[in-house]
Amino acid sequence: MASVSTKRGDGGQTSLVGGVRISKSNLRVEAYGTIDELNSVIGFARSICEDAEVCELVKTIQRELFVVGSSLATAPDSQKRPSSVTTDMVDALTAQVHRIENTEEILFDWSLPGEHKVSAAFDMARTVCRRAERNIVCLTESGEQIDPNVLPYINRLSDLLWLLGRLLELRAGVNGRLRDDKK
Repeated sequence: MASVSTKRGDGGQTSLVGGVRISKSNLRVEAYGTIDELNSVIGFARSICEDAEVCELVKTIQRELFVVGSSLATAPDSQKRPSSVTTDMVDALTAQVHRIENTEEILFDWSLPGEHKVSAAFDMARTVCRRAERNIVCLTESGEQIDPNVLPYINRLSDLLWLLGRLLELRAGVNGRLRDDKK
């Protein structure tokens, strides 16, 4: 069996999908590395969540994040075809956002993270998602090409993660409002 420890990265280089070697400080590596971190934080949130509906949705998102990460980890000039983030994936997240927004008594004001353990974990995931979004914007602004659906997917996902936190608070009967006078 091959070892996970190849030692090929000991000099600060890594391989993109297709074998192109680049610095581990490259913006592309930062972008897909943050997607990997996001997937782990979402996995933690799912591991402590007891809401079966939310867990199933999140598991689907985690699988899709591997597609997002693979897309970002593929050099534009690679011989290997990159994974595609589809408009259907973006539309599915948008539909979930709209579905949860239509939940009676869902919070639309600022929330205070930490009022509920599981919603706090989803708030952590949302902040990592927003960082991933900023990293992807930096990557595109540097002139690198990426799948045009990656940024909308991550933007929609951050909205959904925030709403999942609010939905879980609502279902638990927890008031996570920043201001007590607002709904």
